[in-house]
Amino acid sequence: MLAAHNSRKLLTTKHVIDEIPDPVVKPQQVLIEVHASSVNPLDWKLYKGVRYVPFKKIVLGHDVAGVVTQVGDKVTTFKPGDEVYCCLPGLLGGAYAEQVAVAARNVSLKPENLSMQEAAATPLAALTAWQALKQTQLKANDSILIIGASGGVGTFAVQLAKAMGADVTGVCGTSNIDLVLTLGADDIIDYTQHSIFDNHQQYDVIFDVIGHESLHSCRYILKSNGRYITTNPNPRSIMDIASHGLRANGQRASFISMKANGQDLMHIKTLIEAGKVKPIIDKQYSLDQIDEAYAYSQMGHSRGKIVINLAEPAAV
Repeated sequence: MLAAHNSRKLLTTKHVIDEIPDPVVKPQQVLIEVHASSVNPLDWKLYKGVRYVPFKKIVLGHDVAGVVTQVGDKVTTFKPGDEVYCCLPGLLGGAYAEQVAVAARNVSLKPENLSMQEAAATPLAALTAWQALKQTQLKANDSILIIGASGGVGTFAVQLAKAMGADVTGVCGTSNIDLVLTLGADDIIDYTQHSIFDNHQQYDVIFDVIGHESLHSCRYILKSNGRYITTNPNPRSIMDIASHGLRANGQRASFISMKANGQDLMHIKTLIEAGKVKPIIDKQYSLDQIDEAYAYSQMGHSRGKIVINLAEPAAV
């Protein structure tokens, strides 16, 4: 099968697209023909570390949308022909390939109202947002500040927080204000014009998707017993979390380490099919344009997700 893997050559940074062995399906796995994947910052950060690794073809990518072509002997929840989506477990993933074998417990049926491209834009980002919000115990009528509301994780976090009944303030740039409001945010802070500290409003939860802040820097805009959580802890955040993430007034700090989970994806599927959540796609690339997709992602200004097509998108 074809896959995009590391160059394995010094001074050659681009991916190589060529044949690698087909995956072998274990008893509790399903084999998926990959129609689309996506780019997450995790992917290109990992690629910087593995691109020169010799002797081994390393395939990255975590998001998968496709069709089940084979099931292991112990799998009863899926059958060949099922349209599914998933986030591949493990650090490296392996989604930038024509086929993947993955444990059935990490897979969900694809939302019926999404294309393969939209489904591929969903798993890692939506799981990260969903699991972060659950970790903070966000509940109806809580106030939440989402820093980085227009990116992949942020766009899902805004919608999921609203689905939970929270009052949402999104932080984004001027060009993304309309998008974040459309997703359901109750208020906006335009970081190009204002600081999150300007109006002295306090929040029950601060979800720092970007990782520029910390519990320490946000202590005056977080309520007593409030929760600060980030996907990308900086040195100060790490210090806060290492000290048990707890201040005298009950404020807590933590970071989210997303775990692949088919049941969580099923819940997200229900919300998507109910019209409460939708993926936002910024750009689409083919597999042989993976380096261009990485370069665009590294600019840090994507609106939603960047999709990688491994099969021709269906005509609309």
